[in-house]
Amino acid sequence: MGSSPEDQLATMLANIPQKTGKPLSDWIGIIAKSGHEKHGSILKFLKEEHGISHGFANLIAAKSRETGEEVDLVAAQYSGPKKALKPLYEEILAFAQGLGADVEIAPKKTSVSLRRKKQFALITPATKTRIDLGVALKGDEPTGRLEAYNAMCSHRIRLETSDDFDIEVKDWVRAAYSRSG
Repeated sequence: MGSSPEDQLATMLANIPQKTGKPLSDWIGIIAKSGHEKHGSILKFLKEEHGISHGFANLIAAKSRETGEEVDLVAAQYSGPKKALKPLYEEILAFAQGLGADVEIAPKKTSVSLRRKKQFALITPATKTRIDLGVALKGDEPTGRLEAYNAMCSHRIRLETSDDFDIEVKDWVRAAYSRSG
């Protein structure tokens, strides 16, 4: 009787260092630094740039995506040219957390959702010089800096500096928070 799929997988995992020259943990680190996130992109990277056979590249790619380690999504959002926006993000976040102990922070790939029972705000580093702060104020007319936005948040405020995050904006965030409970 042949070996089970589980046995075959265990054998391949055990053979990664011998067949590729590095243990799986090293490959996961290399992949993380490479910036490749999708399975196909990782597979191509391992095969073309590191000469790994398809079977082992496929296994390493799959394992790199199931490590259980969360990528620091916020750090990724505020890296490179958007790095200068991080203090403004932190100021918005601190204000929102001060609204109540029930504020849930939910980082996504390109934004951070602020939730209570439902989302009340969305912080998105839109450009290298601007954060778009979405607020859920359905029914309120857009006016001045409070622009119509999208289905996730009814309105947006464009923020470029800490001075832009003023009392008016904080009042809109506070109102969105109070409506979300």
